Amino acid sequence: MNIALFGYGKMGKMIEGIARERGHQIVAKIDVDATNIDYTEMDVAIDFSTPNAAYTNITQCFEHGVPVISGTTGWLEKYRMAVASCRAHKGAFIYASNFSLGVNLFFEVNEQLARIMAPLTQYKVGMEEIHHTQKLDAPSGTAITLAEGILKHSNHKSWELEPTGANALPITAKRIGDTPGTHTVTYTSPVDSIEIKHTAHNREGFALGAVIAAEWILGKEGVFTMRDVLNLG
Repeated sequence: MNIALFGYGKMGKMIEGIARERGHQIVAKIDVDATNIDYTEMDVAIDFSTPNAAYTNITQCFEHGVPVISGTTGWLEKYRMAVASCRAHKGAFIYASNFSLGVNLFFEVNEQLARIMAPLTQYKVGMEEIHHTQKLDAPSGTAITLAEGILKHSNHKSWELEPTGANALPITAKRIGDTPGTHTVTYTSPVDSIEIKHTAHNREGFALGAVIAAEWILGKEGVFTMRDVLNLG
């Protein structure tokens, strides 16, 4: 499989190493402000670029018939337009706030727990996420996905970093050292607490998941999620 990397920072380099180990070729490494991009040899594009570049990278790939795996966060105000572009060009697209297989299983556990806890109003839910100091967005895309899973099954109307009302799900975002990513969801009552937690030991899980998603999407048409890749129903 011929892979194009949009964004060649730490994650792009890690994806390159894993892709080569799995027998794939890297045919393009496209960083900031690249021009004269050759799409003809690309079987799939993996985008871990920047919030400002992601939408253009993604839609230009669709225009050239290249399926896209995107893990860039901070651009989702344009997500619906990207989906519309994918469908208009009969393309294939997977966006995930986190491609780690473990995190995507954690998303499922989070939603199931939220369903169970919904009628137990004595428990108050909150979330903490910790990432490295170079991470640009806060809260993380992973934390937002977890929050959305909780909002589906609770009386909370929104999430907030500094909640000002009773209907807001509180998220605490910390930036510490080189932390790859730790996400904790806690339900607290006057008598006890229930906690679920995912801790990434390194960034390799994110990169591996992106490559697996790229392998899965070949030959497909439509807009998918990691639930599809993992066959989670």
